[in-house]
Amino acid sequence: MQNIIYTLIPIFMLISLGYVFKRTSFPSLDFWPMMDRFTYYVLFPSLLIFKLSTANLSGINGFDVVLTVIISLVLMLLLTLLLGYFKAIEKKAFTSVIQGAIRFNTYVFLALVDALLGDVGLVIAAVIIAFAIPFINFLCIGAFSYYINKEDLNPFKFLKSIFTNPLIIGCLVGGFLNLSDMALPIVVLKTLTILSAAALPMGLLSVGVGLELSHISSAKYELFLATVLKLLAFPVVILGVAYFFNISKEAVVVLILFASMPTASSSYILARQLGGDLRLMSSIITLQTLFSVATIAVIMSFI
Repeated sequence: MQNIIYTLIPIFMLISLGYVFKRTSFPSLDFWPMMDRFTYYVLFPSLLIFKLSTANLSGINGFDVVLTVIISLVLMLLLTLLLGYFKAIEKKAFTSVIQGAIRFNTYVFLALVDALLGDVGLVIAAVIIAFAIPFINFLCIGAFSYYINKEDLNPFKFLKSIFTNPLIIGCLVGGFLNLSDMALPIVVLKTLTILSAAALPMGLLSVGVGLELSHISSAKYELFLATVLKLLAFPVVILGVAYFFNISKEAVVVLILFASMPTASSSYILARQLGGDLRLMSSIITLQTLFSVATIAVIMSFI
């Protein structure tokens, strides 16, 4: 337990530092949106390409890992819909609950996997990301289309959002380089190494910049439901599903970390674009991020 806490504290201290930078407008309020964009489009794809292209993929049963993720996400969506059925929730608010229950923060996920398992864990995490992101986007956009804007379910827009996602592109490029045995020039490899080193700290600072503590005061049932589903129910569900597959212990740890993550900061962007409850969404993101340090520590200590 003590080792887990010592691993988690630096990560959440960086998140807290990002929030302090935001509150003090350092270096400026305009800096962080641009830095977040640079992190998303350059630093994290560089990390994924570097780790996947140089990794040993022989011992990873990617099919079972991906299947575990897909089944668990479907079960979580069904559980969320069931709970929403028994207690009437306003449609805009319910889309925020759905996003809060199944999305994950990629930055925190990769940082924790790297801290606990190193390169082996990062490769498994990259496999999960490559398949989880498009499937989660499909589920969330489908939920918005069903509950709010039925005309917005455009398959072409959806496919475009998937194949232009820089994280998925990074996974595909890194995987292709690995499977094709193509060696990157040493200059390119060293450049990716330097960029990769900056990805995780900048990503964690961006998470802190996105926190909105003032919105938590409007806590209500929807906020509580989304937080319990994501931080407590999802790890239990994915552990149960993983039990039925022949998955390595390292992969099980990565899967549980994936399920234990607070929801993604990008949930707010999707809610804004498709007409969701923005105040509730920002509250869910913030509360889950703050509570996840405790829930992850407890869950990982048992694992």
